[in-house]
Amino acid sequence: MRSLSCSCALAAPLISALLLAACANQPAPETSADAKILSDQVAGSIKNFKTADPTMDRFFKGSQGYAVFPVVRSAAVGVGGAYGQAEVYEKGKLIGNADLSQANVGASLGGQRYAEIIFFENEGSLATFKTTQVEFDARASAIAASAGAAATAAYQKGVAVFTLPEGGLMFQAAIGGQKFRFTPLAE
Repeated sequence: MRSLSCSCALAAPLISALLLAACANQPAPETSADAKILSDQVAGSIKNFKTADPTMDRFFKGSQGYAVFPVVRSAAVGVGGAYGQAEVYEKGKLIGNADLSQANVGASLGGQRYAEIIFFENEGSLATFKTTQVEFDARASAIAASAGAAATAAYQKGVAVFTLPEGGLMFQAAIGGQKFRFTPLAE
């Protein structure tokens, strides 16, 4: 029992940091150096997704657009949170940035890091993402990227969500939703 309370005490600062980051950050990187780092991470993440599942190429080619979150950090001890930044593309062209924040309440313990891609089936689903603060529980509809998974995947309510774990282990039986904010590129 002592190790669980110790783990809880150690995880509390991480969870607080994630929740503060979600509230304080803006969807767009603050500096050109930050933008370059994010862009490099996005390129690497796309490569990793395509390596994990070559059939995912049909989503990259056939969707109206997509948001790539190369690093989403998640932590929880009863109450949890997650945060990540993305680049958003329309027909393969960078159009802006987005961020993801998530809060959960329930039986959850642990931490993980993963990448997430949201594909938008048509102009309407992408326009909704760009013009409103979208909220949905991507975990319920997310598909783990693995060989051939995208071959049979389908859009649900105009989106298809794929995740690729990068590390960590999380036990979770929680309720919560992912919220997204979009910022167009400065012209």
